[in-house]
Amino acid sequence: MSKTKDETPTPETPAAPAETTPLTDEQLAELKAKAAKADEHWERLLRTVADFDNFKKRAAREKIEAAHHANFSLVHKLLPVLDNFEMALNAAQKNVQGGDQLASFQSGVAMILQQLRSVLTETGLEEIDSTGKPFDPNFHEAVSEQESAETAEGNVLQQLRKGYKLKDRLLRPATVIVAKKPADKAD
Repeated sequence: MSKTKDETPTPETPAAPAETTPLTDEQLAELKAKAAKADEHWERLLRTVADFDNFKKRAAREKIEAAHHANFSLVHKLLPVLDNFEMALNAAQKNVQGGDQLASFQSGVAMILQQLRSVLTETGLEEIDSTGKPFDPNFHEAVSEQESAETAEGNVLQQLRKGYKLKDRLLRPATVIVAKKPADKAD
């Protein structure tokens, strides 16, 4: 079963060109249909690849966002603790008559408060500064209005409870009292 040189084409001796036979209309239509089907499959493949790339980008974006907001629930639960520490520190400052015990208590609570604030700040907690600023319903929760000649109408007159943001997301709005114009006094 040996092959001779005449049977196998080599680079020096190219194969003889095959005779082409003209295509019938039916064969031509069949080839056109197959080409159209191939184009359709190619377009579908390109769309699928683009959809998959978009999916990968969206999944990566959602993963980053989930990591940013992973501690949201925990930090939200710690906010009342932060509030209580601040209230205890304020109460201790008002009752200064206790001597050394009160001073050491106050110092200890202040250190704990500072430590807790530091931890929360590292996680991305940001305090919303409201007093004297224009009322913004996106960051403030108004509980009442109070007449004031010193503060412009529509600005925050007093902050009752601090508001917080975690990274770029509102965690809790600041509870505020909004200033309004004093009523005209008619004599």
